[in-house]
Amino acid sequence: MRTLLIFIVVALACGLPDPGLLAEERVLFAFDDHSIPWQHNLKVTLLPATKHPENPVLRRGPEGSPDHGHAALYGTVVKVGDKFRMWYLAMSQSEFKQGQAPDYWRPMCYAESRDGVHWEKPELGLVEFNGSTKNNICLIEGDPFSLTRVDDFLSVLHDPKDPDPARRYKAAFIAHLPYDDIRGGMSKVGAKEKRVCSTICATSADGLHWKVVGDRPANAGGERFEVTSLYRFGDFYYSTGQLISPWSWLPDGSDAGRVMQAYRSPDFKTWSQAKALAFARPGQLANPPIKGQQTHMGAGLWNRNNVMVGLYGIWQDAAALPPKGAPHLTGVHIDLGLVVSNDGIHFREPVPGFTVISRGQPEEWDDVALLQGHAFVNEGEKTMIWYSHWDTGGKLKSMDIGLATLRRDGFGHLSRKSDGNAAHFVTNTFTAGTVSLNVEGITAESPLTVQLLDPLDQPISGYTSTITQNGLHQTIVWPKPLPAGQKVALRVDYPAESSARVFAVYLND
Repeated sequence: MRTLLIFIVVALACGLPDPGLLAEERVLFAFDDHSIPWQHNLKVTLLPATKHPENPVLRRGPEGSPDHGHAALYGTVVKVGDKFRMWYLAMSQSEFKQGQAPDYWRPMCYAESRDGVHWEKPELGLVEFNGSTKNNICLIEGDPFSLTRVDDFLSVLHDPKDPDPARRYKAAFIAHLPYDDIRGGMSKVGAKEKRVCSTICATSADGLHWKVVGDRPANAGGERFEVTSLYRFGDFYYSTGQLISPWSWLPDGSDAGRVMQAYRSPDFKTWSQAKALAFARPGQLANPPIKGQQTHMGAGLWNRNNVMVGLYGIWQDAAALPPKGAPHLTGVHIDLGLVVSNDGIHFREPVPGFTVISRGQPEEWDDVALLQGHAFVNEGEKTMIWYSHWDTGGKLKSMDIGLATLRRDGFGHLSRKSDGNAAHFVTNTFTAGTVSLNVEGITAESPLTVQLLDPLDQPISGYTSTITQNGLHQTIVWPKPLPAGQKVALRVDYPAESSARVFAVYLND
């Protein structure tokens, strides 16, 4: 209790919110033009993340370990209590064989940290590997056994509100199953191999011991699907991921390359066969399409209660065909770009093509292509984002895990477009008990004026205030309590000479 009180005092002194409020906090990001649709003389500026100087922060293990070949954040990072928890994919070999991991298995490995920078790989003692259980491999149980063999993208959801303690951690991952192991069958459209890319779901009480949900893939009876994310938004669980022709196409039926699709489930047991086109790059939707643009492996996503934000793979084909004998993806480059969704289904880029995390310069550890994870944590004054490197040349060079940071929720800000002119924005309507701003650049001579409006855009008497201080979470002090249960909108006015930059509006009940 004393630790919690100390944290609250420090947090409030730093302009950060009471941690007890964070769970249900809603965020109106500056770049979210659905939540802040009405703007006058304003522009949105997105910001790149800063790579950590100690990168990569989680490296491959020594020879003979499960992750000697690579440690890839085709995975998840969350913070539970005072501990950062990471689930990642490992491979013991130094290269793929015929494009696949040995035995179609990349173990689900676990790491933990106190600061998100320095990681430990605990000996879990759950799975035998190379004759020993002294490793960090999580146990996955299921029948048939092939359901338990993680081979590709892994997403873990911490779901503490589930009334069943055994389901408070949920996972979705890719396994490549023999067709004969799939009870209920599977579409063989476009099949060229004896195995099929299948979506497997599992649950756990502790995130270490897992049991597969049911006895067949979530997409049994349907088509292959490269699942890359798992989250709950509103009444449904959603899994998004990557599909490519012939399993995916644009609304007019034309080929799309790699695009992001979404499936849903009301109970985490049964999943829809119908899918939604969740996101494609503008170049993919153009007529004719822009050559070489694709959307790699859906997006790594962060649920902020009222909005989903995340990073997707900005795939660019190689400029020329690879040399004879080289892996077929040699020369492909991938950076990570920002996406946002207000319904958990349809995603968009606030600024098309903007790169939040760029691949490194030649010969740097992350110089070829980047992989996004579900790995976002607000810690103190920073937003922490973990990501991974992918050597598309097939040699698995420096496939480790890195960290990048932003100002807390600092993906972008709204500032004045034209000098010498005032500016303002108006949010969509909401109900809330408190309203706060994440803002910098305010001066004593140019404070921001804030005002509540009714649903017809009219000022509500007695609800005008000023913001005179900068901070990550500056609570607006109103002359009287906000009207309980009444829908209102927030208007924020910038003076003509203001240098203010608003990153986000926070709503708490």
